[in-house]
Amino acid sequence: MEAKKTLLTYTGLKKLEDELENLKVVKRKEVAGKIKEAREQGDLSENAEYDAAKDEQRDIEARIDELEKILKNAEVVVEDDVDLEKISIGCTVDVYDREFDEEIEFKLVGSTEANSLAGKISNESPVGKALIGKKVGDVVAVETQAGVIEYEVLKINRSI
Repeated sequence: MEAKKTLLTYTGLKKLEDELENLKVVKRKEVAGKIKEAREQGDLSENAEYDAAKDEQRDIEARIDELEKILKNAEVVVEDDVDLEKISIGCTVDVYDREFDEEIEFKLVGSTEANSLAGKISNESPVGKALIGKKVGDVVAVETQAGVIEYEVLKINRSI
């Protein structure tokens, strides 16, 4: 069975590659040093520093494994090639929230890059799903836990 493709912007790809590099080159070496130091203290059966270092090593290796799987199945969206006639991953979208009478800006990204506090919404989120493929002037209704929210698409921009 083929693994699910992970959609990433170029910025998101670079960020994950940098994190992987840091984990492999810097963090692995740091935790190996901590384990060595803890071993030199003697009895490992009641050595909390050794246990903590081994836990950290396990977390680092798990994250490396996760990042390698994401990057292996990554499909990069070239933001310069994004069609600005329709909303797609890599676009920044200005919408008008009809309920709260305010403009909101969303950047559509793949699910691994999503960060609602930074205005980055996943293409798999309810809002992302509703906006994908829409054009300026379209109105979308998004069903949320708080009820149905209507957004009017005001502008589609290339993400910077």
